[in-house]
Amino acid sequence: MEQLTKRVKIGFGIGDLGGNLFFTLGGFYLLYYLTDVVGMAAGVAGTALMIGKIWDAVSDPITGYLSDRTPGKFGRRRPWIFWGAWLIWAGVVLMFSLPAGASFLYVVLVYCLVNTGYTFINIPYGALTPELTPDFHERTVLNGYRMSFAVVGTFIGAAAILPLVATFGGGSGGWTGMSVVIGGVMAVTSLIVVISVREQPHRDDRPRAGLVASHLSILKLKPFLLALIPWSLHITGVNIIQGALLYYFQFIYGDPGAFQVALPILLAAAILFIPVWVRISRFIGKRASYNAGMALFAASVLVFFFIGHRSGPTVAYVIMAIAGIGFATQYVMPFSIIPDVVEYDYAENGVRREGVFYGQWTFMSKIGQALGIAINGWILAFFGYREAQAGVVMEQSESALLGIRLIAGPVPAFFFIAGVIVLHFYPITNEYYQRIQEKIARRENGDLTAEL
Repeated sequence: MEQLTKRVKIGFGIGDLGGNLFFTLGGFYLLYYLTDVVGMAAGVAGTALMIGKIWDAVSDPITGYLSDRTPGKFGRRRPWIFWGAWLIWAGVVLMFSLPAGASFLYVVLVYCLVNTGYTFINIPYGALTPELTPDFHERTVLNGYRMSFAVVGTFIGAAAILPLVATFGGGSGGWTGMSVVIGGVMAVTSLIVVISVREQPHRDDRPRAGLVASHLSILKLKPFLLALIPWSLHITGVNIIQGALLYYFQFIYGDPGAFQVALPILLAAAILFIPVWVRISRFIGKRASYNAGMALFAASVLVFFFIGHRSGPTVAYVIMAIAGIGFATQYVMPFSIIPDVVEYDYAENGVRREGVFYGQWTFMSKIGQALGIAINGWILAFFGYREAQAGVVMEQSESALLGIRLIAGPVPAFFFIAGVIVLHFYPITNEYYQRIQEKIARRENGDLTAEL
């Protein structure tokens, strides 16, 4: 089978640099920005971000459905990515230019705008994967490129955002200056995808069903559910730990600068181990690789909860490195699993509806993100976290410090372990996928007498 060129792999992969830069900006910094720069109460800020993420989730399946049906010589996916690039840049700048004391409604509306731009990029971008190659292992390699760039994007966000804020003078103006640069990077990487990738011409196997019927029908596919549920559980846990870490280093260690060391260590370990996990998956399969990595990640954050606050940043750096090894699987394995489910659907039902699958996939990831963000805000509020007053960061009580430790340990670990348990029952192995391809070949030759 013909392999993808380096140009396509790199051009496609770089799109997720911007996507994960966005994910990092929102996951690690946005709640902190709202509580300790804008001055919103933690519970109110968490609720505002949850509403924005729910809108994000709702817009995902709509965008996927529409992108499946987008006509034109530029393909179904790339026009969405092109316009989304400009929208996300504008939205990010507005989000990090909020006035002190910004109203709840204004924050919600701006965050909805930001997430709409991200949806216009992310859903069509993900739907390109099964269209670029049908090969089982080539998809893992393609997503290895994608997720290597994704980790680079997360790495840039971890290493550059706070220094950029300082470079632009700190305070609210520093956050605005940072957003112009970071939003521009998101836009440019998306436009590189538009330039680098060429889509296949339209075929007559596009879906005909309506929006609601399309999404209800794919939820009846057992392999899809057994991949979708763990993905959303893991995303929830990742968002909880992401949002917790800056608070942890700020208030448990009293050293926010150590966060700028710990996070790159976590991400460097992840990026180094992505190709290792890709190779391991050839021997033990995608499911087992994903489960092993996320189990390691869960164990690491539990260890962090029990000893991190007693040991200091140096031990935290070691734990972060170990956690990063497991975290690498969250970058590559889910996105190499979902194209196999798309092929399973085509083998069974004879339609190509990648946009519907990726819309539903990101819908549940956004629900997970919304839940993770809200859980952090609600737990901080419940344990008595005190938001900044007139730009001054407040001292925190012992109760608030316990709340911070909980969202950096057992709370996300619960979601990781639950995801591992559900994914254990996912059925598509390499051998099963070969039978899927055989059935597709029979379908395209008009012979559907055998079952999978």
